[in-house]
Order: sequence, then C-alpha cells, then structure tokens
Amino acid sequence: MRRIVYVTTEQALGADTASALRELVDRQEIVDTLHRFAFGRDLHDRALFESAFTADAEFDFRPAATKCGLEVPLFEGIEMIAAIVLDPRLHTTHSVTNTRVSVDGDTASLSAIVEAQHLPADDHSRHALLKNLYAATLVRDGQRWRIKHVRIDNVWYTGDPQVIVGG
Repeated sequence: MRRIVYVTTEQALGADTASALRELVDRQEIVDTLHRFAFGRDLHDRALFESAFTADAEFDFRPAATKCGLEVPLFEGIEMIAAIVLDPRLHTTHSVTNTRVSVDGDTASLSAIVEAQHLPADDHSRHALLKNLYAATLVRDGQRWRIKHVRIDNVWYTGDPQVIVGG
C-alpha cells in the first residue's frame, strides 16, 4: 500500500528557502503592479489599470506637473484616478526601469524611473515626453499587491506639457 504524504513549502524547501522564495514572489508581484498600471494605461484597459490600485488610492502627479508648468489636483480614489489618467484623447507609452522594492509584511515601498510618451490621439505631430521618478506605497490584497499611494516627480521633459492635460 502506497502512502501519500503532504508537506508544506517550508517542510519541502526548509524555512529559510521558503521565506526567501516568498519574498522573491512578493517582489515580482510588486513590480508587476507598476507594469499593470502602465500597460493598462497604454492599452486603455481599465480593468488591468484598476487592478494596480486600491479603491481609495492616491495618485499624486502634482510634483511632476509643477515642474512642467501645469496645475493638477491630487487624484483620490480609483474612480477619479481612472477617469483622469485613462483619458481617451491621449495615446501613451510607458517604460518602467530601475525598480527598487522594500517589503515589510503586508506593506511595501516601490521606486522606479518611468519614461512616459504622451501624444494627442488625433495629432501625433505633438508630444510630451517625461522622465519621472515614481515612489509608491503598496498593500497586500490576497495574492496581489495594490498601490495605495504613488507620488510622481519629474526629472526632465521635452515637448509640449499641455498635451498631458488634453491641451
């Protein structure tokens, strides 16, 4: 008679290895959160975009906007964030790089450099290209991580920043 024995990940790999594996998975999921935001925006995929945020998230684009000569409010709540950021009048591409992650239980910090190209949907002869620093606080939501707060600051930009606000 064959006996089936079930073991936990910790038993199979050892507690230290299982802990390290869990941290690696968390770190990858945290970075994926920023990719879900960027790709959701670029594809105009609201469900993918919203999967990156908590319902009560804060999206603070004010530091970057100020450097570009724009004035915007703090975007609060996923409904407001999605309504403004997913503006169908814009075509965008976002490239995420230099990600850094710090995990502390069910919260995490993420920083990254994001290059964002913005083009009016009806006039690709105009653009605003921004190189931004993202600093985000995330929370665990089951197996996923979601952005609770993100602050976006600008390093440099080229083009016409009015494109970003639909001008």
